[in-house]
Amino acid sequence: MVAVDGLSLYVRRGETLCIVGESGCGKSLTALSILRLLPRPYGRIGAGRVLLDGQDLVQVTEAEMRAVRGRAISMIFQEPMSSLNPVITIGRQIAETVMVHEGLDWADCMDRALAMLRQVRIPEPERRLQEYPHQLSGGMRQRVTIAMALACRPRLLLADEPTTALDVTIQAQILDLIRDLQAKTGTAVVLITHDLGVVAEMAERVLVMYAGTKVEEAGVEELFDNPTHPYTRGLMAAMPHLGGAGGGRRRLHEIEGVVPSLMARPAGCAFAPRCELATERCRREAPPLVGIGGTHSVACWVTAGEGVLA
Repeated sequence: MVAVDGLSLYVRRGETLCIVGESGCGKSLTALSILRLLPRPYGRIGAGRVLLDGQDLVQVTEAEMRAVRGRAISMIFQEPMSSLNPVITIGRQIAETVMVHEGLDWADCMDRALAMLRQVRIPEPERRLQEYPHQLSGGMRQRVTIAMALACRPRLLLADEPTTALDVTIQAQILDLIRDLQAKTGTAVVLITHDLGVVAEMAERVLVMYAGTKVEEAGVEELFDNPTHPYTRGLMAAMPHLGGAGGGRRRLHEIEGVVPSLMARPAGCAFAPRCELATERCRREAPPLVGIGGTHSVACWVTAGEGVLA
C-alpha cells in the first residue's frame, strides 16, 4: 500500500511553503518521511530522495540522521504533549536538545533555554524553566515546542498543524511568532494545515494534496485568484464568508463523497469519484502534473487548459 506517491516539493531559505488538504491525504506522512520518522516496520520510504543542501537524507545512516534532526531540520507537532516529556522540566528539555547537538556545557545550555523562552514570549521565563508541561496552558506548551524546535537554529522547520488545538486568539499569536522568528533566523518553513485562512496569512507558495498525491501547486496569490483543480476549487468554495447576498446566510459548499481508502485507490484520477467534471478519461487515466504558467501546475485532464486561458 502506497500512502504518498510521486510527491515532489522544494522550499528555499526564508520561504514558507504550505501543504494543504483534507485529513488523511498524506500531509503529516510527508513531513515524517523528510525526517525519516515513519513508524517501523509498517512505514518506509520505497523510492525517491530527500535532499538537504545536496545531501540525500534517505541514504545516510541512522546515526547521521539523528544529528540532522533537531539541528538542521526541526519539527513542531500538532499536539505539544506528544513531543514534551511530562516528567522532565521545560528548561531541561530545551537544554538537552542544545547539549546533544552543540555540545555546550550545562550552564550555557540552560542560558540558551532561557533565551529561547524569552524569544517565544513566554511570561516569567525564569520560573517556567523549572515547571513541567502539565503546569502550562496549551498555547504555552506550543510555544515551548517552538522554542525547542528553534533552539539549534535549524535550516528547515516542519510545522504540522501547530495551531489546530488552540483557540483563535492563541492561533494568531503562534502564527505571528513563527513568522517573526523566521524573519530573524532565515529558517525555511513547511507549514502543514487544512485551514485556508492560515494558508492565506502565512504562505508564499501552496501545495495542494489529495489521496497521497500533489494535485496543484502555485504561489499563494495565484492559487486564491485562479484555483484550477476541481478539488482546490471545492476547498475554496467551502470557506465560510461573512455576510452574503442581502446580508443573509448561505449554506457552505461541501465536496460530496469521501477520500478514497488507500487500500482501494480508484483507477485514473483519485478525485474522479467526487468530481462533477470527471470524464471517462479521468476515471481511466491518472492525469500528469503540468505547468500552466509561471510556478502554477495542476494535475487535471479537464481544467489544465482552463488554467492556461484564465
